[in-house]
Parts: sequence; C-alpha cells; structure tokens
Amino acid sequence: MATFKSDIEIAQACEMLPIRTVAENAGIDESLLEYYGKYKAKLDITALKHAPQKGKLILVTAINPTPAGEGKTTTSVGLADGLRKIGKNAMLALREPSLGPVFGVKGGAAGGGYAQVVPMEDINLHFTGDFHAIGAANNLLAAMLDNHIQQGNALGIDVKKITWKRCVDMNDRQLRNVVDGLGGRMQGVPREDGFDITVASEIMAIFCLATDLMDLKERLGRIIVAYTYDDKPVTAHDLKAEGAMTALLKDAIKPNLVQTLEGTPAIVHGGPFANIAHGCNSVEATATALKLSDYVVTEAGFGADLGAQKFLDIKCRLTGLRPDACVIVATVRALKHHGGVAKADLNTENLEALKKGLPNLLRHVENITQVYGLPAVVAINKFYTDTDAELQMIADACKEYGVNVALSDVWGRGGEGGAELAREVVRIIEEEKNDFRFSYGDELSLKEKIHAIVTKIYGGKDVVYESAAEKELAKLEALGFGKLPICMAKTQYSLSDDAAKLGAPSDFTVTVKKVKVSAGAGFVVVQTGDIMTMPGLPKVPAAEKIDVDENGVITGLF
Repeated sequence: MATFKSDIEIAQACEMLPIRTVAENAGIDESLLEYYGKYKAKLDITALKHAPQKGKLILVTAINPTPAGEGKTTTSVGLADGLRKIGKNAMLALREPSLGPVFGVKGGAAGGGYAQVVPMEDINLHFTGDFHAIGAANNLLAAMLDNHIQQGNALGIDVKKITWKRCVDMNDRQLRNVVDGLGGRMQGVPREDGFDITVASEIMAIFCLATDLMDLKERLGRIIVAYTYDDKPVTAHDLKAEGAMTALLKDAIKPNLVQTLEGTPAIVHGGPFANIAHGCNSVEATATALKLSDYVVTEAGFGADLGAQKFLDIKCRLTGLRPDACVIVATVRALKHHGGVAKADLNTENLEALKKGLPNLLRHVENITQVYGLPAVVAINKFYTDTDAELQMIADACKEYGVNVALSDVWGRGGEGGAELAREVVRIIEEEKNDFRFSYGDELSLKEKIHAIVTKIYGGKDVVYESAAEKELAKLEALGFGKLPICMAKTQYSLSDDAAKLGAPSDFTVTVKKVKVSAGAGFVVVQTGDIMTMPGLPKVPAAEKIDVDENGVITGLF
C-alpha cells in the first residue's frame, strides 16, 4: 500500500504567501487588512458594502456522511484551486472549525491532502478568536439573565421557562445538564441549567446571517431567553444586553482572509453545525467573496438533506443569495457503506453493494435538480482503491438523472486534480438552465413547512409530534413566528431521523420532539431524534494524539 504524508505534514511543508500578497492577488486594497500575524488578516469590508456582486456562486454539498469519509471541504478547496488552474478568478468561502470536533472524533475542517487552507493549525485551533468572542457574548447574556433574576426579577421571569443556555467550544458531555446557583442566597438562584457547544448557540447563527454590525445588534436584541410567569417572551433587549454583546463581536464579525496551499484567496468565517443549526459560513464572507471574484466556491455542512437544504431554504431566503451551480460530493467507499458494507471491507470492489448505496446519492441529485431547480454535477472524490467498473456504475446511474460525473483527485494532486470538475462546473453555469426555487413557501404554516421538508427532501411519508412540540408550535404561531423558515435538527447520517437507516429509506415517519424559536437568527428550530447540542468525546479522542515540540511545532492534527 502506498504511504502518504499526513495533512499537517503537507501543510507545514507549504511555503505560504504573505497575506498581503494574497490580498493583492484578490484585488483587496491593503487599507482593508487588519493583520493577525504574517498569514492571516481580518477584512474591514465597510468600503465594499455597496460594491456590486460580480461572481457566480457554487455550492458544494454531499451525500449523507459515513465513517468512510466524503471529503466535502477537501473538494471545495480543490475546486477553487482547480478553477484558478483553468484560468478563472476564483475565491473560497468556508466555515471555521469548532474546537470540539477537532479534539473529538471528526478532526479539523481545513480540507486535506494537497487541497487545504492554511495555516491549518491556526484555523483548526484559536484562529482569530471569533468563536471565543461568540462564546463570551453568549455567556454575558446568560450572566445578565441570571443577575436580573437575582436582583429582584422585575420582568417576572419564570426560572422553569428559561430557554437560554451557557456555551463552551468543547465536547463536554458533563455539562449537558447541570444545577447551578447553589451555595446560599448571595450565590444566585438555584435552577436546572445546561451548556451547548458554541457552534450550537443562536449567537453563532445570528453571527453568520447578519449583514453588518447594526443588523447584528438588532438580531441579538431579538433573542428570546425565557418566558414570564404569564408566558410572555423575554428578550435580550429586555435585559439591555445587545449593546455589550455587539461590543464583544465588533471585530469578530469582520471576515478572515487566509489562503489555500496553492495561494487561492480563502475567506473562512463563522461555523454553525448543520445538524443542530443552519451549517453555513457567514453571509459577510460569501457576499464579500462574490464582490471580489468571478467564481466563489462555498460549502454547506453534512449531507444535502441538512446543509444544502438549510443553505437554500434559510440562508438564500433570508439574504437574497442565489447559487449558480451545485456540486454533490460522493465517494465509492461511502456509497458502498450506504449499501451495507462494513468499513473494514470498503477497499474491495463490490458492485452489488454500490448499487444498493447509489439511491442515497440519487435522492440528493433529484432534490437539488428537481426540487430546487439547480444545475448540478456529481464529484467523485477519488480513492486509489476505486475500480473502473465502480466509477462507471456511478456515472451511468447519474446520467439517467441528467447530471454528469467528474472525478476529483484534489487530495492527491491539488488544483490539477480539480481541473476536470472545475471545467464541468463552468459548463453547467454557462449552458444549463437555473430555475432556482425554495422547497416551501413563506405563507405555509410551521407544520406545513416541516411536512414539505420531510416529504420532499427526506423522502418520508408523515410527521408526528410529541405533545411538548405540539404545544410549542401552537404558541409560536400565536406569537407571530409562523412565517419564519424551519431549521430541522436531525441526525446527519440518514435521510430519516434514524441514524441506522442508510441509503434512501422511504415510507418512514419523522418524530418531532422539541421546537424552539431562534428569533434573532430568524428561524424555528425543530428537533427530531436525540440530537445533542453538547456533543461528547469518543473513547479515544483525537486530542490524545495532538502534541507540540520545543519549537512550537504541532503534530497530530488532521
């Protein structure tokens, strides 16, 4: 078997361009740069606020993720490099990684192989401090909420109806459910509480949907943190918290500029989870890139049933962004896993299992092209174990659905390995019809929107509601939130709400357990299954392999 350098070894061997040079190559005036060392900068985009959009927007999504890996971020990076290889002016807009998964089981999120954004160690760890600022703003609001109750509770907040949690950017299951305020009258009001991971905070969602600093402040003020004894919502504005929260975020909201291994400009900014939030990088990042380049590659989290659905039905609906093309990433190995093959056996040709797993890819293809009306291409993230017969089976199946397949060899060859995919993306943008539409209308009730997502996108037949969810939906409709879009929280591993149902299940029923409004972000979160807003570490966390030597060189990140 061939031996390969690790991602971090490849990244550390790269000779990065000074960020000033990256900015110059992207047409960014140096006056807009706020330097964070030699290779990172924040962008003061005030001067670009009224600049017109000139770029074409390319959304990269994927099949439902498996332990075999799909390489969506790797493909996104390699596609941007590939577009520049074929002579196009391209930029990349990605999410920032969360520390929890970096130290947990998923690892980093800066791409892989020869398709990475760098400096990968910085991006995967503290970067420019954005997530710390978001956590601080979240916890300031929590502190002000509990202080208000301690100091007399003038708003009449019912401590049993508090909806706001504290957060930390780490996988720490011990904090999911806690009791705090113990120790006597001066130590706070005892109550049940809990922590979310920072990327699940509504502030992260707001941060990524805000169009400027004042829009951010207004959205922060709309956050509902609790309800009163007579069931009236209490907001951050009621607590006079939004000004101080915005002060904590005033620098964080500026997009971060870095580069790929090949020097392609990359804006990496924001990062809500896609199974418990909307899973897209910031609007500021995407909009800025579209003003600076002719082609912008961006991605949405997890599979197309979560990330792409929310990108299209939430981010595009709330901001006016419109994709020009969609790339659906798959691997032969992952499709065989969806066909029932164990991870240990994925390197062996198995056409029967591949045929069983293909419906998962084809469901996503159908959704993107038929439900949303977008031109699409399937990118096969190439592995050395893929056989010609397996690749041909995928190509033939996709052709029946009217989409072409392009091989992506970006992990091993960087932009050169993404040139074929880049050419196909340019072709479909220029030649194929784009009839983009949402999967449901604003005028539908919350239940009708949920039903549309479950039946149109997931392939389910019905939705059932637990009593608590039923009551909350009725309350939100009565409070005037019925016109908001839906943010479904469900497992990423299946089109259904059952992680064990691989492939493309049908005739299943989705159970809605909890509902809450994210009034600042502008959507209603609908929770299905057992979705953890505070993940835990695995038996052997990735953190055990991460180390640093006497020269400050980090090892073990992937």
